[in-house]
Amino acid sequence: MELKHIACREGRLSSFLKGEMKMSTGLMNRLKWGDSIRVNGIPQHTDYQVHPGDVITVMLDESPVEYPAQDGSLTILYEDEHILAVDKPAGVLIHPSRSRNDGTLANFVAGYYEKTGQKSAFHPVTRLDRDTYGVVLVAKNSHIHALLQSTELKKTYRALVFGGPPEEYGMIDAPIDRRPLPSLLRFVGPNGKPSLTEFQVLERMKGYTHLQLRPITGRTHQLRVHCSYMGYPILGDPQYGSAASGDMSREMALEHQLLQAYSLEFVHPITGEILVITTQMDIMKEPME
Repeated sequence: MELKHIACREGRLSSFLKGEMKMSTGLMNRLKWGDSIRVNGIPQHTDYQVHPGDVITVMLDESPVEYPAQDGSLTILYEDEHILAVDKPAGVLIHPSRSRNDGTLANFVAGYYEKTGQKSAFHPVTRLDRDTYGVVLVAKNSHIHALLQSTELKKTYRALVFGGPPEEYGMIDAPIDRRPLPSLLRFVGPNGKPSLTEFQVLERMKGYTHLQLRPITGRTHQLRVHCSYMGYPILGDPQYGSAASGDMSREMALEHQLLQAYSLEFVHPITGEILVITTQMDIMKEPME
C-alpha cells in the first residue's frame, strides 16, 4: 500500500510523517532504514528538509504471512483500501495458534486478499472469543492498525441470557480478576480491575431475555463474567453458565454461547467519516431453529 501527501509547508520530513500523515514513531523508525520513505520519488532520511509542493510517499509493504491463505466463507460488511469489517461465525478462531495453523478468520482473509490481488495484511483491531460471533474489524496495514488502536471504538453486543435483570436498563460495576494459572478464566473479586458494563433489556421471553450490552471497559470475558455474576448467565456458555442455564441451553440444543458483537461505531482514521458497522446475523433466530 502507498501513502501519499503533498507538502504545504517547509519542515523536516519526520514532522510530516508524524503530523499530517499520522504515522507512529515506531513505524517511522522501522521504515526509515530502507527506501520506503520517499520525497519526489527519491528515498530520503527522516531529517530531510521538505519544501511546499514536495510529494511525500510511504510504501507500506507487509511481510508475507506464515500461515496458509485459504478459501472460506467470508461475509464482508465494509471494505475500503484501509480497513475490512467482516462477520465472524461462531466456532471460528480469529488467528492461527501454535496448535492450529488453518481454518481461522486470518486464513480466510488472507485467501480473500490473494483472490482479489490485494497486498494487505491481517491486523485485527477487535477480537472475539471463538464462540462469540459478529463484527470483527481488520486493518489492512500496520499504520492503520496503530491509528485505530488510539481511536475510540463504541462496541455494542447482544446476548440471550437465562432469566434476566429486573430493571430495564442499568450498569454492572464489578471488578474482574484472573483465576490462577493455568486457568484462563476470570471472576469477580475485590482485587480485580475496575469493570463496567451497560445493559438494556430489548425483549423478555419465557425463561430468558434478549439484552443489549455495551462494555465501558475492555476486560477479557467481561460480558460473560458480568452476566454470570449478576445471576443471568449467557445461554450456551459452557464456562460461566449455571446448572439451570446449562439445562435450558441443552433443551434448546445450543452449540455455542449466544453472544454477538452486534455493531461497531468509530471515526475512520483517514477520511474522518463516522462509520457504524452492524452484523447481518440475527441472534433471535437461533432459539427458533
